[in-house]
Amino acid sequence: MTELLKAQQLAVPGIVRPLSFTLTAGRPLTLLGETGSGKSLIAQAIMGNLPAGLQARGRLWLRGEELSGLAPAARRRLWGRKLAMLPQEPWLALDPTMKAVEQVAEGYRYLANKDWPQARQLAGEDLNRLGLGHALDRLPGQLSGGMMQRLAFAAASTGGADIVIADEPTKGLDAGSRDQVTGLLRQVAEAGGGLLTITHDIAVARQLGGEVMIVRNGEVLESGPAEEVLKAPVSDYGRALLAAEPDAWPALAPAGPGARVLKVAGLAKSRGGLSLFSDVSFELNAGEIMGVVGPSGCGKSTLGSICLGVLEPDAGTVWRDASLPRTRYQKLYQDPPAAFAPYCSLGQSLRDLVRLHKKDWAEVQRLLPRLGLSADLLERLPREVSGGELQRLAILRILLLEPVLLFADEPTSRLDLVTQQQTIKLLTDLARERGCALLLVSHEAALVNKVADRVLTLGESTATTSGAA
Repeated sequence: MTELLKAQQLAVPGIVRPLSFTLTAGRPLTLLGETGSGKSLIAQAIMGNLPAGLQARGRLWLRGEELSGLAPAARRRLWGRKLAMLPQEPWLALDPTMKAVEQVAEGYRYLANKDWPQARQLAGEDLNRLGLGHALDRLPGQLSGGMMQRLAFAAASTGGADIVIADEPTKGLDAGSRDQVTGLLRQVAEAGGGLLTITHDIAVARQLGGEVMIVRNGEVLESGPAEEVLKAPVSDYGRALLAAEPDAWPALAPAGPGARVLKVAGLAKSRGGLSLFSDVSFELNAGEIMGVVGPSGCGKSTLGSICLGVLEPDAGTVWRDASLPRTRYQKLYQDPPAAFAPYCSLGQSLRDLVRLHKKDWAEVQRLLPRLGLSADLLERLPREVSGGELQRLAILRILLLEPVLLFADEPTSRLDLVTQQQTIKLLTDLARERGCALLLVSHEAALVNKVADRVLTLGESTATTSGAA
């Protein structure tokens, strides 16, 4: 098989230990591991865009040509043309002021040298194929997280690069959209290209096939054909990953009686002339967990914003306990970078909250280890930690405000399976212990069915409620 990309003793000192691998034409390679294990830094080391202060060691070859000594400008000229990278946080890679079709057309115009009419035509075809034909003229802020991920995929694919590095490409997507994007990635390899995928989603690794490397704490624990490694891993961590898939979780004990904290009746909301949902009614009591499921773009996040009073419904009513401060009704964001000041250290953000709301810093110190977080992270900026670490810090900050209702919008979409299980257990335990109602959005039906007392399903402008399986 043709060797496309080769890494020899590639490392980021202090974070990623030396590792070697070869990416061959037509054979996908997937790096699978826990959040914060350095997987994304491996991708950035290959692309040559590591964060300031970090430097790669080791050697890299692209089609036999060594990249290690190339100047940064020469390395950047490969982007999109020889090497394409799908980002972990799509909303950070997209221009918030540019319509979706223009973001993709721009790549065709300047990377593929198409004229503007042809570039826009190709962009429209790509977005239609990805199920975004209705969103050509929308801005990124008008798209769901899953829709933004698909838009970023389209934009990154315009330059014709046949080697694709995909960093958590299906994060935040429902199962159908995840399978669609995974299928598109697989086509890269099937066409004879190279595909290096970084993920914590075992389902993605299984669907892609090829080779798998399980990575933890910057170290490769095992590697081999996907069908062998994912069926019978030999490392303790590999076995723990399989055991942490939601289907294997024990079911949560039923909620006890609690005071009402939220009641909605007859809610309806449209966007862009299209109905998202209508006639949504339910009540939530203290300590109760309701799952909210449905495809990307069906209005799950919008429903939560209405429940919190951030958005007004087109029809219907929302009751919240008026005797409580609004800060007791909280949202855990799907995209944690949006919840933190980018140039303020994480510790300073938490200290500001503690001071403003007269909380106890000792609670921060108690929650850090319970969330699997090191106190050293508090000295860093948001961009200097992994997406999963940032999500857990967002959970910590929310818990300091002692919410009576927490709308958790895909709270584990950035976490590996082991950390996901730990984090969901923490959220559900705290909901029960503290009497906090939890409105939990997830694309994973198996996860919701294990932990929710009831499930609200949105889709096609309708809503249905059922008890969890």
